[in-house]
Amino acid sequence: MTDHTYPRRNVMRAAAAGALTAGLFCLTPLAQAAQAPAPPPAAGIAAAHNAAAAPSTLDTLSRFFTRDGAHSAVARSAVQPRIEGATVPVYTLSPEFVAGKADAPVAKLEYLASTAVSSDGQKASVWTVRSGGSWKVVNIATGDDETRYAAEGAKKLSGGTVFREPQINAWYVQRGDRVLPLDQDAVRAVGTGGTTVAAYRDRVHKAYGDKLPGSAYAEKGFAGGYGEAAAQAAAERGSSSPGLAPVAAAGGAALVLGLGAVTVRRVRRRPPVVRG
Repeated sequence: MTDHTYPRRNVMRAAAAGALTAGLFCLTPLAQAAQAPAPPPAAGIAAAHNAAAAPSTLDTLSRFFTRDGAHSAVARSAVQPRIEGATVPVYTLSPEFVAGKADAPVAKLEYLASTAVSSDGQKASVWTVRSGGSWKVVNIATGDDETRYAAEGAKKLSGGTVFREPQINAWYVQRGDRVLPLDQDAVRAVGTGGTTVAAYRDRVHKAYGDKLPGSAYAEKGFAGGYGEAAAQAAAERGSSSPGLAPVAAAGGAALVLGLGAVTVRRVRRRPPVVRG
């Protein structure tokens, strides 16, 4: 996403400040490597994959891949979508980490993602979340960012946690005391060589610490306290049931599965520019 409610220069200042204060953090418990978030159980991943590959989801994918009607590259009857590859967990920057809570993981699990491919080579990411004891599809977005960055992260820092900083649409991989960038937005934030967990914590705390849920900033109507105006967030989020917390779109055209309605929105996905 390219529209932010806070200036990008604030993020750049925070990155510089983080570099200057990293040494101070080394004297505190917060400088220790962040705990890795608990991975979803294998049974949950399998259930999410099955939900993504279910006939009803494939039918929805046929509509998604032919959303341009007469301008589609392939007719809906010939799309033949399939789920390809593994289903992966998708993690997002944790508010507890931003707040500086001791031992908080850098990121928290937001959803599981599976890559769908059409007969003409189009790709889409199918998002599933656990709700009411089962895994349900809540979003479909163009491209394969989630599985692609998971693979990039595994190559760059094997065994690490791949996560997204949604405020600037940046992807990283973290393991132990290292946070490495996976896309251009992350490079701008932490540099090509990455940074330490302590320095990254300092940067995001300075950038978002006063915008967390429950803050005065959040109470003024900004979704989650993370800088998205409530109206924009409502348009950018979808839910599969009234009681299910909505999942924020990661960018790209997305089909929101909510309350029986099917809608498509188009926002830009950025191509990857950093290779392992």
